[in-house]
Amino acid sequence: MHQKQRQMSETFRLGALLTVVGGFLDTYTYLSRGGVFANAQTGNIVLLALSLAQGNYEMLLHYLIPILAFAAGVMVTDMVRAHFRPRPAIHWRQLIVAAEFLILLMVAYVPPGRWDAAVNVAVSFVCAMQVESFRKIRGNAVATTMCTGNLRSGTALLFHGLHTRDRGALRQALQYYGIILFFILGAALGVWCTELLSGRAALVCCLLLLTAFCSMFIRVEEDASAS
Repeated sequence: MHQKQRQMSETFRLGALLTVVGGFLDTYTYLSRGGVFANAQTGNIVLLALSLAQGNYEMLLHYLIPILAFAAGVMVTDMVRAHFRPRPAIHWRQLIVAAEFLILLMVAYVPPGRWDAAVNVAVSFVCAMQVESFRKIRGNAVATTMCTGNLRSGTALLFHGLHTRDRGALRQALQYYGIILFFILGAALGVWCTELLSGRAALVCCLLLLTAFCSMFIRVEEDASAS
């Protein structure tokens, strides 16, 4: 049976691990860093519009800065990909994971309170790097830091699979719902760890990212017909 190598960066296990990090960081920043969503900038954009409409102008920067940090994270990731992709010594996505690890390691030692705005900038930057770098699982477009797109794709595949009795579509739907489940688990873990460790809870994400970094040295073989 013909086999081909697939990047670990597109496997379900790595995607699930990074999705746990994504869910964790959303509850971490919301609970311990001033009620800001680090991952899904839609929430921050809505809160920005709400503050603007209510004349609460002192809160505008509170929500605008993480949005701009997210955009900057996407741009920096694309720069890293363009520069390091031709270099085979280490995969460019591993460099992104390493950068996430280092940034969150610094975040963990910033006390909650005065510097929350800076922390939210850093976490939004990290989440942008992750969502821009890890965009596929087994060839399907997936987000590891938010759920709306995954829910749409999974439900569309579920309908198609049930309607046409396509088992492949049903398997893909279960993959999307599995990723959503891991996001929920990550968010719940973020609640528990933040209540226990406060700002230092970001160290849990560092451990998960270190695991992800090391696992990316592994080459995975799968059926070429299954991809």
